[in-house]
Amino acid sequence: MKLHGAAAAALLLSGCGYIGEPLYPLLNIPKLVDDLTAVQRGAVIVYQFTLPTLTAEEKPAKIGQVEIRAGSSGPGGFNRDTWYANSTKLDAKPNSKGHVRSEIPVATWVGKDVALSVKVYGANGRDGGWSKPVTVAVVPPLSKPSDVKADAVPQGVRVSWVGPAGEYRVLRQDETEKEYRQLGTVTATQYLDTTTEYGKRYSYMIQELQKAGSGYAESELSDGRDLTPVDQFPPAVPSNLNAIAAANHIELVWDRNTEPDLAGYRVFRSVAGGAFEKIADVPEAPSYSDGKVESGKQYRYTVSAVDRAGNESQRSEPVEISPP
Repeated sequence: MKLHGAAAAALLLSGCGYIGEPLYPLLNIPKLVDDLTAVQRGAVIVYQFTLPTLTAEEKPAKIGQVEIRAGSSGPGGFNRDTWYANSTKLDAKPNSKGHVRSEIPVATWVGKDVALSVKVYGANGRDGGWSKPVTVAVVPPLSKPSDVKADAVPQGVRVSWVGPAGEYRVLRQDETEKEYRQLGTVTATQYLDTTTEYGKRYSYMIQELQKAGSGYAESELSDGRDLTPVDQFPPAVPSNLNAIAAANHIELVWDRNTEPDLAGYRVFRSVAGGAFEKIADVPEAPSYSDGKVESGKQYRYTVSAVDRAGNESQRSEPVEISPP
């Protein structure tokens, strides 16, 4: 019996094997690399990127070949065909986490723009094309900063180094950190780090920078310089000490010190031209009342400041008074 078209369709739809539109095989093309970076550091270009973990179909990627190339982008902007024809294939060995990091000498590209791009193939040999190119404007290699010094000063740590006039990046690592981090950039050969703590170890490195194209060329990192600053810096000398005679005592007042680690003050007294002797340690309040005085005697006073580390300032200018 011959079935008409509508009847044949109904029969097919009623069959248990019908599940919808046919499925096409997966292409298994890895996604494009989207984190390629490159920077000139001294006499080399350092490049790095991470292999994609997914395909264009959002499935786990099975990576086959990895190809990265570098070549002059040429005049008039980047042209893929011209670039490829004159490019050099580079090392692309990933680590256990799929990260590639390597370097190439800049000698043949000084004064030129060199472009890098990467292509990742699936295990089936298919690829999604080249990544967006990253261009480096290559300059003569910058010199490595030398003779780095780190010295404790009252305001923190002063870092200095030897190098030509230019811009520098200051990096620091403390005893709790695994890597160096940037503190800032300066156009001088010294930097004042005001964020340190006494008794904590710090290590500093310096790197010269130079504007190159849309980015920066870098020198090699300097040798590290370590320092554990110790508080050996006394507070400022107390100022504007005044003595006021009152009934049976003498009131002393002076300007408050501003050091954050101030512990207090020491008060010294001289009686009738004799030697100064300490008569009191007072807390942070800048005043003292001397109740052990006699009418008509000559008294001289001076004050010093003391911090929490026990560092003591020089004594203030003395004042002289005789209670009535």
